[in-house]
Amino acid sequence: MEFFCSMTILENVDLQSFNTFGIKAFTSRFVTIKSVEEAKELFQSSLFRTSKRLILGGGSNVLFTKDFDGLVVKVELRGIDILSENEDTVTLKVGAGENWHQFVLHCVERNWGGVENLSLIPGTVGAAPIQNIGAYGVEIKNIITSVEAIEIETGKTKMFSNAECSFGYRDSIFKQREKDRHLISSITLILTKRNHHFNTSYGAIEETLKLQGVPHPTVKNISDAVIQIRRSKLPDPQVVGNAGSFFKNPTIDSTLYESIRKDHPSFPSYPSTNGLVKIPAAWLIEQCGWKGKTFDHIGVHKNQALVLVNYGGGEGKKIWRLALDIKASVQEKFNITLQPEVNVIE
Repeated sequence: MEFFCSMTILENVDLQSFNTFGIKAFTSRFVTIKSVEEAKELFQSSLFRTSKRLILGGGSNVLFTKDFDGLVVKVELRGIDILSENEDTVTLKVGAGENWHQFVLHCVERNWGGVENLSLIPGTVGAAPIQNIGAYGVEIKNIITSVEAIEIETGKTKMFSNAECSFGYRDSIFKQREKDRHLISSITLILTKRNHHFNTSYGAIEETLKLQGVPHPTVKNISDAVIQIRRSKLPDPQVVGNAGSFFKNPTIDSTLYESIRKDHPSFPSYPSTNGLVKIPAAWLIEQCGWKGKTFDHIGVHKNQALVLVNYGGGEGKKIWRLALDIKASVQEKFNITLQPEVNVIE
């Protein structure tokens, strides 16, 4: 056990409680950082500079396939601060270590609009811009104005504007050119206080609101509807280990789409950019016969084929093997290459 001022470096730590898959894996060293100052101090230490390292938020987008021989840095930078507000909008600065869903509920309770469609997404605020999290027609890029990050090499704080983040579908500059070069410390976003622009057209939101007898929804009504829908489709990580959607929804060109549609007239699709077509990965996986399959404590969820699960005692390497087998079968049947959303630690 080592000490860095207020930080304690722990050794041989079990990461099972730090990943939503519930995979038992050990890390050589583990440290929690609770301030920007602690992060900068850690980054300048010889331990950090000479170690293989992994920055960890809520652990909701990671799969450990073996023990981690390095330093895991758990980010717990907190705070929800109002930077400015007027009659129409409020601008917030939110610490990277805040739980995302709890932050959404914080906004919903105050009738601040913009994040209600992103209710019940697991993970932390700091992971949101990396992944450009999205659900039911809304992505974080729609409301974020800037991202504050600490450059690991220099310890300097840098601001990334929305444009500089290069947001794409479940993608950003932090997964591409700037990958592993920064620790996100906070995000700044603008929410509405009135005249909200609701998005209820995606998924089953409209139908759920109708069944609930809500003709004129509020921020809370939409959040409640999204929570109900997600709970009906997705397993609770506290009950069944999972990381949500394991694969991205692929985009294909119109030629391939029309070719597949000849054999599958009900082939579902959504328009994308540049003439491409977005395909639900869950449909592809289900067509290949994987939905509901179980193998040695792991499997594919019975209600959502996009979710791989650990039923208890499952191994990360077996879940990854299952993912690769699913990917290969979709490639063979449809000539479509699935890409994981989950960060696989091999």
